[in-house]
Amino acid sequence: MIELFDDALRELVRREAANGQVEVAFDAPTREWAGRRNVPTLDLYLYDIREDLARREVQWQEVRDETGRVTGRRPPPRRYRLSYLVTAWTQRPEDEHRLLSACLAAFLRHETLLPGALSGALAEQPHPVELTVALPPGPDRSLVDVWTALGGELKPSLDLVASVPFVVGREAQAGPPVLEAPRLVVHGAEGVPGEALRPRPGRGAGRPAGRPAGRPADLPEETVRAGAEDQPGRIVRLRGSAGR
Repeated sequence: MIELFDDALRELVRREAANGQVEVAFDAPTREWAGRRNVPTLDLYLYDIREDLARREVQWQEVRDETGRVTGRRPPPRRYRLSYLVTAWTQRPEDEHRLLSACLAAFLRHETLLPGALSGALAEQPHPVELTVALPPGPDRSLVDVWTALGGELKPSLDLVASVPFVVGREAQAGPPVLEAPRLVVHGAEGVPGEALRPRPGRGAGRPAGRPAGRPADLPEETVRAGAEDQPGRIVRLRGSAGR
């Protein structure tokens, strides 16, 4: 998923900020890399990957066929925050500022990337990619620390954060549908439905007729089958007792 979003991000920057005259790279902007630059470059360095816990969902989604029948269930996509350090590299600071301004305007115009603007698996899922740019960094990270780890000198940059959905790829198959309603039949002590279970007035009300107290009624099992031969449903076996 990361490489698919890289492709979409590269295309967005080339179309609306670079104008075909500036190279777009994803390299770490180290001192050695900067010394080899001989053409104007916009660098989009991915320096942090974290799950977007505020948008985690737990409700599994239903998978339906063309007839609308549920055939399975799958977990919702997990969102991850991809943080990019966006920098411009030219011979003049004014040109770098102009490129950063063009990038900022492009990201503000496209705060949401719909699946139609993406490719591959990102285009096949229904969730958009959301962008935030130049927000104050959280207390657990600092861009100064990033530059220190890269071994370079601090320079103007944009902090671009993309919330990208990742499809887990797991799916649980659903059982066959129940095509018939269950049929429940309650038998009396002598196998006659309903008649022997009616309560009798006085002592022993509710006791099956003809059944001595203290002896449960042993009744035969009943098997209920649902569905058709090509798509069998559930099989329910019921065994009742008339009580004591």
